[in-house]
Order: sequence, then structure tokens, then C-alpha cells
Amino acid sequence: MKTWVVFRLPLKRVTRLAYENLALLGPRISPSHSISSHSYQDWKFSIVKQHRVPILPYTTTTFLSCCCRCFCTVIQLFEEMPQRDLHLRDIHFELVDYIKLCLKKPKFVMATIAHCAALKIGSLAHLPISTSLLTVYSKAGDFTSSKGLFNEIHKRDVIAWNAIVAASLENKCYRIAMDFFDKMIKAQTGFDSTTLLLIVSTSLQVKNFDQGRAIHCLSIKSGMLGDISLGNALIDMYAKCGDLSSSECLYEEMECKDVVSWNSIIRGSICNGDPEKALYYFKRMTVSEETADSVSLSCAISASSSLGELAFGQSIHGLGIKLGYKESSHVSVANTLISLYSQCEDIKAAERVFREIDFKDIVSWNAMMEGFASNGKVNEVFDLLVEMQIVGSFPPDIVTLTTILPLCAELMLSREGRSIHAFAIRRQMVSDHVMLLNSLIDMYSKGNLVEKAEFLFNSTTEKDSVSWNVMISGYSYNWYSDEAQKLFREMLRQGPNCSSFTVFAILSSCNSLNSLHFGKSVHCWQLKSGFLNHILLINFLMHMYINCGDMTASFSILQENSALADIASWNTLIVGCVRYDHYREALETFKLMRQEPPFNYDSITLVKIFSACANLELFSLGKSLHGLALKSPLGSDTRVQNSLITMYDRCKDINSAKIVFKFCSTTNLCSWNCMISALSHNEESREALELFGHLPFEPNEITLVGVLSACTQIGVQIHGKQVHAHAFRTGIQHNSFISAALIDLYSNCGRLDTALQVFRHAKEKSESVWNLMISAYGYHGKGEKAIKLFQEMCESGARVSKSTFVSLLSACSHSGLVKQGLWYYESMLEKYGVQPEIEHQVYMVDMLGRSGRLDEAYEFAKGCDNSGVWGTLLSVCNYHGDIKLGKQIAQRLFQLEPQNVGYYISLSNMYAAAGSWKDATELRQSIQDLGLRKTAGYSLIDVDL
Repeated sequence: MKTWVVFRLPLKRVTRLAYENLALLGPRISPSHSISSHSYQDWKFSIVKQHRVPILPYTTTTFLSCCCRCFCTVIQLFEEMPQRDLHLRDIHFELVDYIKLCLKKPKFVMATIAHCAALKIGSLAHLPISTSLLTVYSKAGDFTSSKGLFNEIHKRDVIAWNAIVAASLENKCYRIAMDFFDKMIKAQTGFDSTTLLLIVSTSLQVKNFDQGRAIHCLSIKSGMLGDISLGNALIDMYAKCGDLSSSECLYEEMECKDVVSWNSIIRGSICNGDPEKALYYFKRMTVSEETADSVSLSCAISASSSLGELAFGQSIHGLGIKLGYKESSHVSVANTLISLYSQCEDIKAAERVFREIDFKDIVSWNAMMEGFASNGKVNEVFDLLVEMQIVGSFPPDIVTLTTILPLCAELMLSREGRSIHAFAIRRQMVSDHVMLLNSLIDMYSKGNLVEKAEFLFNSTTEKDSVSWNVMISGYSYNWYSDEAQKLFREMLRQGPNCSSFTVFAILSSCNSLNSLHFGKSVHCWQLKSGFLNHILLINFLMHMYINCGDMTASFSILQENSALADIASWNTLIVGCVRYDHYREALETFKLMRQEPPFNYDSITLVKIFSACANLELFSLGKSLHGLALKSPLGSDTRVQNSLITMYDRCKDINSAKIVFKFCSTTNLCSWNCMISALSHNEESREALELFGHLPFEPNEITLVGVLSACTQIGVQIHGKQVHAHAFRTGIQHNSFISAALIDLYSNCGRLDTALQVFRHAKEKSESVWNLMISAYGYHGKGEKAIKLFQEMCESGARVSKSTFVSLLSACSHSGLVKQGLWYYESMLEKYGVQPEIEHQVYMVDMLGRSGRLDEAYEFAKGCDNSGVWGTLLSVCNYHGDIKLGKQIAQRLFQLEPQNVGYYISLSNMYAAAGSWKDATELRQSIQDLGLRKTAGYSLIDVDL
């Protein structure tokens, strides 16, 4: 006969499962029922045999372990279990052992079983057991049961209160943790250093700095600050709340310090952006009695990496080896070493450290991939990604993907980026990680796939401020200005708070005169929102006004913020002036910059100033600025030297360009390109070809264009064909600049058919390609085809410019199509929006003169005061033998350009052709008296050998 016992314990908030299991526990073991040890063992082995569970030393532990695996079946067997007389004390100890096992591997079912067992044997009133059960529930993620169990504890001590506070903290219920602390104080149970330690941790999690300071005061008042753990927690709290000075004061006041104390202050210095102070404390630690551990070494290496102190980082590396932290259990030290060497551009050392790690974790692989990416080793990054999955058996995580995606965005590797996106979708990573979503939006935006970026942005509800900023920036990057501005307005209405990155993103969309009004409104919004408190934002605003064509506003902003202005501010204005052909304004800005104390400049300043001098052909000023550059270390900067070569090239001082090139400290492909172009521009084409033959780099499009230009000048078709073949082999023959140079070469060498073939096969038909083909038709007397090609150009949607009409009017002039030429000249402004300039007027005079309409040509030239127009008219008079008109024109030219010997010789030839030898002789004598001399002419012939 079985006896049942009714429990009358006040169980108000015990979990439902505990109630159910309590009913199934069956009869309580009664002292009147005894069982022999032999029969009990037989029962135990029957459970083992049926359920295949291992035999443990303690019978109750064995039973409870069985319950974990086959809960329902074992409960039934428990009801049939024979009764035996066990001492409560033995069962109590066995239950404690089981709860300890639960604490190591907390599971909800195990916690419930232990709870039921405690109820059955009446041990729940035992405070250590109830407190331990509370902790097990918490670690298993059932904070509700923890609170219910705590509420059933009547006589709570400090440990019980600490347990519930710790449970609240563990389950991220920070407000509840503070409420329990308030109740604990009101209950006058007292508190200890562990209580304060938990509350400090809570204050840190909620970023409540004032509350942390109050706990500090309470620690001092209660005399508990001597506890090292509490002191370390306060040091950490102050540092992470941004009060490094208080953290340092507390650290210095601590009488006893352990390794955690040192680590807290070192890590706190790094968190507050002071790596120098972190290294200072690490040096103090090395001479103290404490030995650095893996955390200390990792922090010191990280600080060395931030400062770029490779030598100091290497010494810490040696110390780590000496202390034995090269072992696999301290992989964090090796991971920070990989980051150090990668950041200091010693990628081989980083890879060596990586390969020496026996047991790599995912951080090791990610750090090495980041190192390869930052050092431009793109192929190695993807190779390591494959190796990580095959050899290391590590699937890529969020950090891995966000490391590779920016690389795909920067190099426009859309195929690889889309593969990573597919991987993330398969692993269901996109919807759970906003950072990955933002990287994908950025990758698609920079890969010119705005629609996909827009779809990702609109399809997710989990957006943060970075998501909005990246999408706005993506629109701006791809010239979707209206969409960027529309999204910015929507962000102001319903999105998260804006940041300085929002300002950068939206100002980038203001890139034309049409955006000036919106840009001004953004400027006003910046003033109202307080986003003009940093010089970087001011510089970006100046850049916006420059892009919108309002140079005056940009100058005004610089003047208003002259006290904050740095080199970048002045450079922004100078670069903007040069970009929009305001070269004299650029030089004036540089002059003002030199007057501001302390005067400073960098390579960007000099490059743009030399560019302004080159475009204005200010040889003397450029040479004096060259001297200024030589007085500073910037004189040996490769970019500055390259700009000097170009400046001397434009100023037609090829000898100075050669000297700069000869004495370049280091040359790159750009240096050789500049020199080849300079030689070509200054009609030293053979030397340009010779220099190309000694090129130590793989030529690019600019190199080939310069060489083709040299071949065109001297009519060397065989070398041009070789360059064409090289372009074809390297796959750059479709480049618009290459196509234009090839058309120019073949047309000048008489191969109009080949030039036309290059034109028809060109995939990228830029404006210059169309213009040169029209001009080629004109040079070969095929004006009708030139006009037809011009009409085809207009139908294709290509932009028609002044250069297009120069080529078209030249073709009409060479082919005698006067009527068509006059019509196109008169329609330039009205129909095509191109303002006629000197070049067009020259060809109009040439066209009228060639057709014999000298009077009309003369009347047309009267409205122009340019030597080019009158020089063309003089050549036409020479062609038709009109001495009277030619003499008038020559006299005017002698006034405009008295040193141009060509005009004198042209008039002399006209006299000689008309038989007026006396006038011709007198004019020749005048040439000698003036000291003028004509450059000797020469002829070239291309011989195929």
C-alpha cells in the first residue's frame, strides 16, 4: 500500500512545469519502508539497462541524469521505485552535487528537475540550494522562474540578493537590477563588495555615469574600496564613460593592484583615444612586480598599431614570446600582431605570424584578410577566404563579409560581391545584421547597380542612420541627385537622427548649377542643426559651392572661418579654381594663403599651382615657384616633379622639363608619360619614341596616346601599327583616347580606310573620336561624308562642341562647300548652342578666300582683331596673287606680331610671284635688319624595311 503526502508549501510563483512534476513524484520515502542495498541496486541497474545511461557514483545523481535524457519514462519508473530509508543529509549532499552539475551546463529541464527534487526532500528552504537554483534558472535563460523562486525565499541574505541582481544583469534587465538593489537597501539586509561590483557593471551597461559615481562614494563610505575587484570595475567604468582622468586617479589611489588593474587602465586609455598613455602604463607594468598577460600584450600591441610604432610593437612581440604567449591558448596576442604588422605595411611579417598559429580562430582569419585588403593584396584575400572554409573549417561570419564587401565596392567586383550576397542570404545573415546590409548597399552603389541597392534599402525595416547615409551617398555617387535629395527630406521627416556623415552624403549630390538652391538650403540646415562646428564640414561646404559654380560663396565661407582654416581649406579653393579654369583666381588664393601665418602648403597645393601656371603659360612665375618647392622637402615629391615637367612642357621649355625628369628622385609611370607627352608636344617626336623604348613600366592608355601623337607628327606609320598591335593585345584598343589617336595617325598617314575601320569598331565613341573622323574626311577632301558623319553624330546623342564645328568648317573649307559652311556657321549658336570663336572665324576666312570671294573674306575679317584670322587672309591673298590687298593685310599683321617672320616671307613671295623683285629684295633686307630668321623646313618619308 502506497502512502501519499500532501504538500502545503507556499508555492505561488513556481513554474508550471515544476507543479506538474511535483504531482508525479509519487510517495515520499518513508522510514517504515526499508529496502536492502541489494534490491536498491537491482532497481537502479534496471533503469540503466532500459535507458542506457552511465552509472555514476551517487545514486540520486544517476537518477537525475536519467531524468535529463528520458524525463517522462523515468518519472513513471520513479513511482514504482521501492521505498528505502535514506538520511536527509545524504540526499541533500547529492542534490547539491547535481545543482553544481547544472551550473556547469545549465538547461531548463535540468533546473526544473532539481527544483522538483528539492521540493520533494524539503530542501528548498535551505538558502544555498534555493539561491543556486535561482542562478541555474537565470543561466538557462528563464529569468521569470528566477524571480518567482526569489519571491518565495523568506529569509534572504546578501548572497541571495546578489544572486537575483546578478541574474537581472545576466539577462540584460538592467532597470530590474537597480530595482532589486533599491529593495535590498530598504530591506536593510546590508550589502557587500560583490553587490557594489554588480551595480557598477549595471551602471556601465546603461551608461549612467552619475549612478556609477554614487556607487564609488558608497564604496568609500562603507570602506569596501579596498576590494581589488570593485576598484578594477570602477576604473573600467570611468574609462568607458569617457572620464579617463577619474579612472587614473582611482588607479593611482589603489594600494593593491593586480594584473586586472593594469589591464583596466591600459584598455581604458585605448578606449579614450590615448594610445600613448596606454603604452606609458604598459611600460610601468613591465617594471612592476606584475607580469603581463595576454590581455596586457594585446592592448599594448593595439596601441603600437594606432601610433604606427612598429619597433615598439616588435619588442612587445619578443616579450610575448619570452613569456610564453605564443601558445595556441593565447591566440589573441597573435591576432593583434597580425593587425600591427598589416597596418605598418609589413604584410610578410603578418602572414608569418598567421601561419605560425597552430589553432586559429575566426578572428585570426579575419585579421589576416583585413591585412591583405589594406595592403592591396586582392587575390590573396579571396584565396584566404577559400582556405578558411576548406582548411580551417570556419564559415565566414559578419566580420569576414564586411571585410571583403568594401573591397568589392572599391574595385567594382560586382560578381564577387553578388556571390557574397547570395552566401549571406543562404545563411540568413542579411536580415539580422544591419552592418552587413549597409555594406551590401554600399557595394551595389559603387558598382553602378543603384536599383539593387535601392531594393535592399526599401525591403528592410531594420535601418539605422548609416543605412540612410549610405543610400543617400550611393545616389550622389551615381549622379542621382534628385533621388538623393528626396531621400534626405524623407530622412528628416521619419528617419533616425542625422550625423556629420549625412551632411557629407547630401552635399555630394549638389554638383551642378541646378543644385545651388538646394545646396543653400542644406547650408541653412547645417547652421540651425549645429553641423558647422568642424573644419572638415566647412571644407565640404566650400567644395559644394565650387561644384555649383558659386566661387564667391566659397571665398566668403573661407574668410568667415579663417581662424579654423587649415591646408585642406585653402587647397579646396585652389583645386576648385583650377578645375573650373579660374587659373588667375587660383594664383591669387595661393598668394593670400602665403600671407596667413603660419604659412604652410603641401604637394596638392604645388601641383595645382603649377597646373595654373602651365595653363596660363606663366614661365617666370612657374620657375620661381619651382625654386620655392626646392627649398622644402616637397621638391623631391614625385607628384610635384611630374607637374613641373608638364608646366615646362606647356611653357615650351623642353630643356628644363628634361632636367627635372633626369634628376627625379623616384619616377613612376606618370613621370614617363609626362615626359613622353612633353617631347611630343614640343616636336621632339623621335626622342619621345626613343624614351618609350626604354620605358621600365607596362604602358597604359596615356602612354600609348603620347607615343601615337609622336608617330603622327613625323608620319611613322610602322611604329604606330606596333603600338596599335600592343593596344589590341592588352585589350585597351576600345579606349576612346586610343581610338582618337589611331584615327588621327592613320588619317595623317593617308590611310583613311584604316582610320574609318578604327572608328566603326570603336565601342566608346567620345566627342573627340567623332571630331577627328570628321576632320579626317575634311583633310582628304571628302566634305560631303564629313557633313553626313556630323548628322550621324547629332542623331547618336553625342555632345556637339566648338571643336566639332572646327572640324566641320575645316572639312567644308578643304572641299569647297562654301554654302554648307556658311549655313553651319550661322546655325552654330541658334541651333546647336555653340558660341563662334576665333578658330571658327579662321576657317570661315579660309573657306571664303579659297573660293575666290576675297572681298567677303576681307569684310568678315574686319570684325576680328586676331592675328590668326588676318594671317589666314594673307595666305589666301598670296594664293590668288592679290598684291594690293595682301600688302594692306601684311601691314596690319606687322603691327600685331612684329616678330613673326612668316608674315614677311609670305609678302616677299607675293612680290616675287608678281615680278616685283625690288620690293621683294627690300623686304628680305628688312628681315635681316630685324634679326628675324625662318626655321628651316624638312621632309620625311616612311620606308617599310
